[in-house]
Amino acid sequence: MSSATLPADVSVVDVVLPHEVSAVADARRRLAAYLKRYRVTDAACDDAQLVLSELLSNAIRYAPPLPAGEVRAAWWIDKAGIHVEVTDGRGDTEPQRISDTHPESIGGRGLAIVEVLTSGWDVRTAATHRTVHAIIPS
Repeated sequence: MSSATLPADVSVVDVVLPHEVSAVADARRRLAAYLKRYRVTDAACDDAQLVLSELLSNAIRYAPPLPAGEVRAAWWIDKAGIHVEVTDGRGDTEPQRISDTHPESIGGRGLAIVEVLTSGWDVRTAATHRTVHAIIPS
């Protein structure tokens, strides 16, 4: 479900962030404050922050910024759980479910972590951007 089609009683946060690593910590702090206001459990809050970190890190590392030089993050809570979205400028590679990483590999575990912590995640791709959406059970 897109944030544009949500019921009126759902409070959506849409954040424009610089396409740089420092944006991850800022977004995590903002998400934590939002979830605290809604009295989300510490465990669900931790999971949501980790998922957001993984999605933002991937967007910053593997995709170009959006046309204005930014990356976007959005989040909201509804009956399904905590929704987290990250939108980037769509790189050459697509996020994929990874079932097996080499034990000595330095990377490649981020989306496996997202897979474990969420009830589902998907990718929506357009001509100039890509959005990865994940739902964390609350």
